Amino acid sequence: MSDKKALAALQAALEADQSTWTAGSNPIFELSKAEQDLLLGYTPGPDEPSLEEQEGISAMNLSSFMALKGARSSEGFGAPASFDWRNHGGLNYVTPIKNQGGCGSCVAFGTVAAVETRYKVQKGASAAVDHSEAHLYYCHARSEGRTCANGWWPHKALEHYKNTGVVDEACYPYTAGDQNCSGRCADWQNRLTKIKSYTKLTSIQAMKDWISTKGAVIACYTVYDDFYAYRSGVYRKSSNPGQLRGGHCVCCIGYNDAQQAWICKNSWGTGFGESGYFRIGYGQVGIDSEMYGIDEVDMSGWVRNVAVRGLWANSAARNAWAYLGNEGWRRISDSNDTNFYLLLTQLAAAKSARRNVSVYINSANQITEVYA
Repeated sequence: MSDKKALAALQAALEADQSTWTAGSNPIFELSKAEQDLLLGYTPGPDEPSLEEQEGISAMNLSSFMALKGARSSEGFGAPASFDWRNHGGLNYVTPIKNQGGCGSCVAFGTVAAVETRYKVQKGASAAVDHSEAHLYYCHARSEGRTCANGWWPHKALEHYKNTGVVDEACYPYTAGDQNCSGRCADWQNRLTKIKSYTKLTSIQAMKDWISTKGAVIACYTVYDDFYAYRSGVYRKSSNPGQLRGGHCVCCIGYNDAQQAWICKNSWGTGFGESGYFRIGYGQVGIDSEMYGIDEVDMSGWVRNVAVRGLWANSAARNAWAYLGNEGWRRISDSNDTNFYLLLTQLAAAKSARRNVSVYINSANQITEVYA
């Protein structure tokens, strides 16, 4: 069947189903099947349920959620009824849509997107953050024998984020296509960001609670033919879904109980879906069989080429703070007199000369080193 005929058949099925979503041509739908398959990249591991089994788990999770919601309807029920990190208190905590291109690196993109949002939740919506999917995939995943053709798993990506860390995008820019960890910048070991820990979430309520209080999460699901034609609305597998194509991982940045839908950030560029995002129904195609949340991003590390915008101190011993660029106030380390006064002198001189500096922030959020 031609693409046009297949699309027309899908649209007819959606109309007959009185579906909650619309289908249409888009840059992803117009790719060949082989090119579409390269946009996936999640295959359940040997100890994980199959994609079909994950779909069953999602359906059971939805039944449990609805039963619990009904039992508690008179007392209020957990998380707010809707939430979206793109507009929380008028601020956007989600980094821009990216495009994984012709490589099954979706796990890296979904993981990085979730870590970046958690970073902004911890540090402030205006915090600049852009981590390298290339480093996560072409270095860490490749070390486990993963390629553009065979994909990866979120828990493995998170273990590497925790134990080794991931550099910034400028240090290792992403291009689609297998690489032997060959694109890192010379000082990559000084540009790593780590997470402290992560949590596996296995119920819809736990997922909603996490999203509404801590940040975005990583979610994986089954992709059928019909999903490639998604244009808008709340995706639910149609009565004419076509073939099961494989597994895909994304970043879930919100939800809406009235629509019974998750709001997801995809990695197929802004031409797909709702400007790169899509909504998908609770209990659908394995999306909420499990999700992963980042407990905390380790904020220690170098902040480079930053302006010293303010200094503050009081009469208490070794109590001084510097306001750094868009980073905000950071306390100057009070570990000993010599280091404290040296750091304060360097920061004061930089402020007076309007000269940017590089500073090291430790895990206690204190300035411990300054390079002018």
